[in-house]
Amino acid sequence: MRIALWHNLPSGGAKRALYDQVTGLLKLGHEVESWCPPSADQRFLPLSDLVREHIVAVEHVRPSKATRLWEVARDKDANVEAMNSHCLQCAREIDTEGFDVLFAGACMDFRVTAVGRYVGVPSVLYLQEPHRAFYEAFPRPPWAADERSEGWWHSPRELRKATKRAIKVRRNEVQVREEVRNASAFSSIACNSMYSRESILRAYGLDAEVCYLGVDQTRFTPGDGPRQPFFLSVGYAGSHKNAAFIIRSLGARRDKSWPLVWVANMADEVYVAELTELAELVGVRLDIRFDVSDLELLQLYQTAGLFLYAPRLEPFGLAPLEAAACGLVAVGVAEAGTRESITDGKTGFLVGANEAAFADKIDEVLADQTRLDDLAWLARETVEREWGLDGAVLRLEKLLQRVAFGGS
Repeated sequence: MRIALWHNLPSGGAKRALYDQVTGLLKLGHEVESWCPPSADQRFLPLSDLVREHIVAVEHVRPSKATRLWEVARDKDANVEAMNSHCLQCAREIDTEGFDVLFAGACMDFRVTAVGRYVGVPSVLYLQEPHRAFYEAFPRPPWAADERSEGWWHSPRELRKATKRAIKVRRNEVQVREEVRNASAFSSIACNSMYSRESILRAYGLDAEVCYLGVDQTRFTPGDGPRQPFFLSVGYAGSHKNAAFIIRSLGARRDKSWPLVWVANMADEVYVAELTELAELVGVRLDIRFDVSDLELLQLYQTAGLFLYAPRLEPFGLAPLEAAACGLVAVGVAEAGTRESITDGKTGFLVGANEAAFADKIDEVLADQTRLDDLAWLARETVEREWGLDGAVLRLEKLLQRVAFGGS
């Protein structure tokens, strides 16, 4: 197949998954060419190392307040329109090159863009999750009305706040409308878990097909040396990755000798400061590391004593599978996609979202080294048998071929 690819991803698990998918499709003999805006991360696992990549500009604007009001009146959003223009240009270039199918990834700003509406070839959208901020309490429901004091309409300050809020809500409504419209235009939607499939159905009213990801076991391998006394977690240092829960859980343990190493691709600086303060308060040694190389990440997977994972409503979670491929057992919260990427009793343990229960499970696992060693072997074997990258790429290839050429 000749496969056109579009994406706008930051560094992190989704970009790693896309890099692995492209690598696998190339090994199977397919031709891949990529399009993306300049905002897509070009440093972390760059696709330009694998394929020809077209970086097409997006003319973002910073409209004035008056322009914002005019946009609300016209049911428009300047940044959505700018991304639509980018997608139209990409689609025209793709259509002139004779591709069999478009394989579109997510957009870090809008999740689902209009490229599927404009392109003339069959198209597959691989969507990890909808735009969560529109559909979840994050931390509060986005459409909930603000609390207002009596007589607020007599206050110029409160009136300005109310106007700003109204503009923001209307812009969000426009973006949701466009996102659903864009998702509906694709020939097929694929996703990374049953949980994500249900999230897409709840958000868009559209069906999606689960096409599970896999782990590159040539990259993530067990080490030769002994494991060291520290806990490891991986993910964006922001509130939805729930590092505070892990820190409080570790603070509830009597033995606080093991530090927590947190590997983050990006961070919310305010949240990091709160985590640092919390760790000091509960007596947990916290080591947050940024811009970690693949080699250092592998060494951490190979030497950590236990992997801890507690993100809120995570769509899937590759990190516990990467850990398992390295023989590192995980303890995770039984929530959302984590219930699929951690197999209880095989690649790790699942616990309810309760700090005391999480701490107790950590103590239980560390108290039986023989059981932990046996589970480490089982985790590696499970990933090899059920979560291999080759199988994941074959599933994706079958889906792309079915959309491009028909058949089952």
